[in-house]
Amino acid sequence: MKRKNRELYTYIIGGKYRGKKIALPSKEVTRSSKSRLKESVFNTLQFDLMGKNFIEMFGGSGSVGLEALSRGAEKAWFIEKDDDAFKTLRSNCIGIDASRCDLRKGDAFEIVPEILGEMRVEGEKTFLYIDPPFSIREGKSDIYERVLALIEKIDPDLIHSIIVEHMTKVEFPYKIGSFEKRKEKKFGKSSLSYYYPV
Repeated sequence: MKRKNRELYTYIIGGKYRGKKIALPSKEVTRSSKSRLKESVFNTLQFDLMGKNFIEMFGGSGSVGLEALSRGAEKAWFIEKDDDAFKTLRSNCIGIDASRCDLRKGDAFEIVPEILGEMRVEGEKTFLYIDPPFSIREGKSDIYERVLALIEKIDPDLIHSIIVEHMTKVEFPYKIGSFEKRKEKKFGKSSLSYYYPV
């Protein structure tokens, strides 16, 4: 992540749009996934992404979903609640490929079920990336409980896999609803847990 004239930004790190700049919202508003963590995600998913759908639940800059598009995903959905972050997200999508981006503004816990409902009608499935604000943030102490409750209600027939980025000190369970954890990787304060339909 670079700082230039107070502008925060990162880059697409692989695929079709490698090297393209991604603006980042204010750190007070959102937290960007680190490059090595993103690289690990896409090394794990690799060719499984080709032609598939991808949802970034807490969109922020959209850097993870845009990376998915660069690596071959067909379409990406981004959900972001904050006004400033949403403006940055929209600008980033326009700069990469707006035609394959679906932006939704509002509460991610309400919007994810809506998107999955649309996919059910279309007979489609998706990857779901969940990177909630750390639970130490003010007003976010119950964020992981809400994430677990959401996953429990998701129809496994609509999902390729669910990837949760969370605080390393928070242990995510082996099984959540109809999903089980098949992989976990730690990156200092952040960890990735990968869930697949049972």
